Amino acid sequence: MQWKCQEDLYREENSSKSENRQQLDRKGKGPSTDVNMVFMLPMEFLAPSSDDEEISLSGQIAQLPLDPMMTIFEEPYDDERQHLKALFVKDRVDGQLVSKILIDGGATINIMPYVMYRKLGKGDEDLTKTDMMLKDFEGNVSPAKGAICVELTIGSKTLPTTFFVFNRKGAYNLLLGRDWIHANCCVPSIMHQCLVQWVGDKIEVIHGDSSYIIASEESDTYERTRCISGEAWGKDFLKVANY
Repeated sequence: MQWKCQEDLYREENSSKSENRQQLDRKGKGPSTDVNMVFMLPMEFLAPSSDDEEISLSGQIAQLPLDPMMTIFEEPYDDERQHLKALFVKDRVDGQLVSKILIDGGATINIMPYVMYRKLGKGDEDLTKTDMMLKDFEGNVSPAKGAICVELTIGSKTLPTTFFVFNRKGAYNLLLGRDWIHANCCVPSIMHQCLVQWVGDKIEVIHGDSSYIIASEESDTYERTRCISGEAWGKDFLKVANY
């Protein structure tokens, strides 16, 4: 849309009225004039020429306004999205390299198994007492051994991060829940296998760590299992693994 100042609009309005009177006098017909206003709409507003025709827009993307920048998520191909992989990354905790860091938006807090806690060279005297309790899928409740704050580095960004230490095993060395996701101002995408995070006024993309999946005993499960939803399946038997 072209915006005009008030004086320009006033001159154009008077000029249009004068031309209308002249046209009315010459032809004896109603007023007719050009409209000096241009409306510009993006391609998304272009209607198909027929009911059967669809408009093909090149480069279908989803734009996410992350002020002060714009992040674009491209639509992945079928072979890129038909997976059930969790989002793992690897980076540093207090300067020590740690792999199998699970980013889980379904978890509220950040969890560190006690085995990993000991590998980092920490002792019970480093723990802060807490009343945090963890409930698993079966409803079993486990008390936390304590809490600890460490310097967690993901990409080029370091953030003081609080972990609750539990004496239990998991398929991860660290679990980052919504507490870290929101505090770190980042957007994880399991489907795209990446993490988008702010670093000052810039946006940084951290790609998932696939080396853990390749080296783990669960590699067959991750590589052979595909999305079940999205298509109908028979009632006799539900085949999950693509063996």
